[in-house]
Amino acid sequence: MTAVLLSAAGLAAADGSGATRAVGGAVVLDEGELDLTPRLADGKLELQIDDRSSGTTVVREPSQVVLHAPASSLQYTPDPVATALGTTNMDSWQLGGWEAGNIFAPEPGWNGSAAGDDTDVSLAAYEGPGEFGMATYTPEMDGEDAPAIPYLGSVESVQRSFTLPGDEERLLPVWQFTAEGVHRLTFTVTSGGSSDTETLAVVVGDDVDPSTVLPGDGSPPTDTPTGSATATATASPSPTAPAAHVIAEGHVDMAARPTDGDLEFQLKEGTELNHEWYEPSEVVMHVRPAAKRKIPDGYAFLGTPGDPVWWLPLQQNAGIVWPGWNTTQYARAELDGRVSFRLDSVQGPGNIAMFHNDAMGVPVVSLDSGDGLPDAHTLGAGTHSHFDWVFGAEGVYRTTFTVSATLADGTKVSDTETIAWVVGDDTDPSTVTPGQGDEPTATPTATHSESASATPTTSTSASPSPSAPASDSPNASAPATEPGDDSSGTGGGSSTGDGGSSGTSVSGGLASTGAQVGTIAGVAVAAVLMGGGAVLCVRRRRFAQ
Repeated sequence: MTAVLLSAAGLAAADGSGATRAVGGAVVLDEGELDLTPRLADGKLELQIDDRSSGTTVVREPSQVVLHAPASSLQYTPDPVATALGTTNMDSWQLGGWEAGNIFAPEPGWNGSAAGDDTDVSLAAYEGPGEFGMATYTPEMDGEDAPAIPYLGSVESVQRSFTLPGDEERLLPVWQFTAEGVHRLTFTVTSGGSSDTETLAVVVGDDVDPSTVLPGDGSPPTDTPTGSATATATASPSPTAPAAHVIAEGHVDMAARPTDGDLEFQLKEGTELNHEWYEPSEVVMHVRPAAKRKIPDGYAFLGTPGDPVWWLPLQQNAGIVWPGWNTTQYARAELDGRVSFRLDSVQGPGNIAMFHNDAMGVPVVSLDSGDGLPDAHTLGAGTHSHFDWVFGAEGVYRTTFTVSATLADGTKVSDTETIAWVVGDDTDPSTVTPGQGDEPTATPTATHSESASATPTTSTSASPSPSAPASDSPNASAPATEPGDDSSGTGGGSSTGDGGSSGTSVSGGLASTGAQVGTIAGVAVAAVLMGGGAVLCVRRRRFAQ
């Protein structure tokens, strides 16, 4: 067992990166490159961690590290990986998976070049709420229908050891975890007659705060290191905190509804057969940290590739909110034309964009506060559709929409409402006033025209994508379409309307609202089955790169 123990003060001095501290003075590693490295030191083999997350290499002891696989590491599990590791092909939490380049998460590898010879690596023990495994499976292997290569696994049928070559500088298998919670992986490394056994604590998902987890095997330290983290009580909401209904995950539609000859803009939370209606002034939408992604190439209108954004994908992902649009309360015969959803203003710390990808994978932008407002998109009657949503920064946003239509008798109807959003966990959404508020807003941007809304919107250094066409104008003439066509021509199906009022529940058998998909960009728009209400989504075998 490695005899080197570093105090919390020593670690802080070593890296200077302000890394998050866990109980007992351990460092929480939640993003960046790191290698588990068997290393000869004074003729003895030691398993250490080479941490490069701060830009320089810091050598750490596994007993002083808590590895965090965030909620955003939940990804589609390729069948060959599930087969090789004896696990489920349902979505699982993966480090080093195909989405590694798009998410902020640790990138653990193995370095065999410091041991002086080949090293035997074994999983000596495993403790956790699910299963763990490591395997290699790449897009190239997928293209050739090759099997995954297993290295280690907690399932009885999977091997418990592998040989790490002495000339291997960075082996990058996929680390798979099938459940959220605290996992403890005990590795034994052996080379040249010398061995070392170390336990690495891994917190998977966001159900457990990694800063509260003891490192190593979980044994409490004999004494509290200087400068170690201390637990602090979470501040309770003020007695005057608003009684907002917070929606942080699952399906919610922004809907146009007929009421007494007028139009009302409301939010529909739930499925077609089991849902509730809310006024926007009653709701705070929470975009959880699990939505954090890196801007990929080809999305210049969002900012610089690699920079962080908070991305709600077109497909439904577990643990985050899935916003859509809904005009199913209107029959086609009730309207003269389409329903316009106009984004009048955005108040908040960053830009907001809404778009989908065309059949060639090119983003088609419908709403973008970064190049001026108002923006609008239109939907035909009887439509239910979903798009990608991206927020440029953490904080509180307020989006003001005007929803308008012309009834069959020529009557013009409209409703203007403001929706409050909390992005990230810097702000407790239960303390945020729904509807309108007075939070500061970033520098205003130019509007599309002299007559556009003068309400301040946020700015960004990114320029609009040259390939993204302008979104539908609220006054633009739209071609005749069947119910279910969305503003950009990608179809959804119609569904029958349903009753209900604000805050009231409509119950029935729970219907699926969509598959959980790890990829952040899709080419299909979610559709509603004719008369049914179950949403169809395309699940691709290969992820976007």
